[in-house]
Amino acid sequence: QVQLVESGGGSVQSGGSLRLSCAASGYTYSAYSMGWFRQAPGKEREGVASINSHGTEYADSVKGRFTISQDNAKSTMYLQMNSLKPEDTGMYYCAARVPWIGRPLLSPKLYNHWGQGTQVTVSS
Repeated sequence: QVQLVESGGGSVQSGGSLRLSCAASGYTYSAYSMGWFRQAPGKEREGVASINSHGTEYADSVKGRFTISQDNAKSTMYLQMNSLKPEDTGMYYCAARVPWIGRPLLSPKLYNHWGQGTQVTVSS
């Protein structure tokens, strides 16, 4: 059973930084897509960034500010968030699509395993 556990959320002022972590366990697939998603109150869940062996994908709204990475030895994925804005506020989720052999995915509808989420709040 795939398990994903996020950590690192919190409250920060506009312009600040946070790093989210996602610890993965329960699968040995080499073909996958992993990603970060967020959901603000009253809004749909949206893709933020994704990663696999083919590379990375970012939503236009976070390009140049957020960086996704992974440490395969630790089975952990990260999201470094810099220059945070109030509109980045929301619940951030880690997700995995296994198996998957193409480019990393940004659509939340295509993911089949989810973490419980971690809250990020950016104040102005």
